[in-house]
Amino acid sequence: MLTRNDLHYYQKFSIDFIENHPTSAIFLDCGLGKTVITLTALANLLFDSFEAHRILVIAPLRVARETWPAEADKWNHLQNLICSVAVGTGAERRAALLKSADIYIINRENVHWLIDESGLPFDYDTVVIDELSSFKNGQSKRFKSLMKVRPKVKRIIGLTGTPASNGLMDLWAEFRLLDMGQRLGRFITHYRNEYFTPDKRGGMVVFSYKPLPEAERRIYDKISDITISMKSADFLKMPELVSGEYTVRLSDEEGKKYDELKKELVLALPEGEITAANAASLTGKLSQMANGAVYADDGSVTHIHERKLDALEDLIEAANGKPVLVAYWFKHDLARITERLHKLRVSFSKLDSADSIKRWNIGELPVALIHPTSAGHGLNLQSGGSCIIWFGLTWSLELYQQTNARLWRQGQNAETVVVQHIVTKGTIDERILRVLSKKDSTQAALIDAVKADLQI
Repeated sequence: MLTRNDLHYYQKFSIDFIENHPTSAIFLDCGLGKTVITLTALANLLFDSFEAHRILVIAPLRVARETWPAEADKWNHLQNLICSVAVGTGAERRAALLKSADIYIINRENVHWLIDESGLPFDYDTVVIDELSSFKNGQSKRFKSLMKVRPKVKRIIGLTGTPASNGLMDLWAEFRLLDMGQRLGRFITHYRNEYFTPDKRGGMVVFSYKPLPEAERRIYDKISDITISMKSADFLKMPELVSGEYTVRLSDEEGKKYDELKKELVLALPEGEITAANAASLTGKLSQMANGAVYADDGSVTHIHERKLDALEDLIEAANGKPVLVAYWFKHDLARITERLHKLRVSFSKLDSADSIKRWNIGELPVALIHPTSAGHGLNLQSGGSCIIWFGLTWSLELYQQTNARLWRQGQNAETVVVQHIVTKGTIDERILRVLSKKDSTQAALIDAVKADLQI
């Protein structure tokens, strides 16, 4: 069992920071141990300084149910902590919240239920938000509900590795929740006017904003007093991260179909008609076509090509038995990948259960299939392999980074982690990769700007 002596210097630094700041934003890369850091600080606040009495942890479902209780069990100095996990049915959640415990853990989807529907008193003096970025939408129910009771909370801790996954605009809601508007303002309109200028617009309607000159530096200066940020590569011996592209090309006929849908927003095929109602729908349809199949208007799947499946087959063969993790996005991607792997007689499993994750980590699976939304947080997969193949891409930087971090993290024994993207030439795939790269520059700037200045 691990003890306090096993804590790294940067972890002790973070623990002290949380204890000394009633409002704190802890931006930690995957693998740096944000859960044990927070639990240790909470234990100190409960049993040493007596500054915390009723603690609520809000986390993604899988993380709430498994990661937080498991982390407390791993460490000797956390054995006195009593955690009650409030997930499941309404009756199960209510029973868990009425138990005598030190820390109550609930999934973020039930924040609205807890505050507005359960009828239970909100008497928590300390709140931890694991994955603060999931509160970046100031119009969401969970955000509005938590803001109602925020004045009752004496200490709040926000944890995330990707605070600005979609740009600096995300930060307003996150810090509005943390400091009630003290640093970035109480209203999103004031924040926009102070730090941004309209970018894309149609007449009087503004579709997007871009930061004003020096806006990033000014924003970082505003939040730096309650924020620390650390990158894994600064404190851990991380394997080399190698990113590559495996390019596939559409035939002339397939390219014509793609271009027709892109231009006309409608494509008539013998199997059915495909219509894109708006720009958002069009990007989804084009992404599907780039992957090799697309949903028709009647919900059926129309096959376009097998270029990516052939590329995936090549990459698996080139791995020469080395385990590969395959990230997919659409359901028909999963169905077609599964069909191809069956034909190849390759042993595989979708990572959607404790058993399948265990089989991957002990090396029983040559191929594992995973969806970024289920891989984003809380899964340790580094023991099973060091290569991830993106069959279909996501626009979400947060999901993209967190999925890659399942392998590129502390505990990875390989010297190199390979992230391979199967990209269809001349399609939206190329734009998605560019957007992810562009967002990452903002993310990296934020991380660097508020990075903890540790003297090691």
